[in-house]
Amino acid sequence: MMMWYRGDWGWGGWILMTVAMVVFWALLITAVVLLVRYLVTSRDTVVPPAVGARSAEDLLAERYAHGEIDDDEYQRRLALLRQGP
Repeated sequence: MMMWYRGDWGWGGWILMTVAMVVFWALLITAVVLLVRYLVTSRDTVVPPAVGARSAEDLLAERYAHGEIDDDEYQRRLALLRQGP
């Protein structure tokens, strides 16, 4: 009597295919979640200054005091800072 080989992988094939499908869907879902988080997150969010951080006006006043900028430039930049975005 002749044995016919049908090309089945047996249980090993089913297990391998199941693991591959779970990994595929996990990677796809992770990619979609990361893409949505990237698109939803606004790049224009204002981050509060850290504890002990100096304000922009303080830095500007320090540069003015050190003589790095003149009076006109100090007044112009200060007005821009106080104007806001």
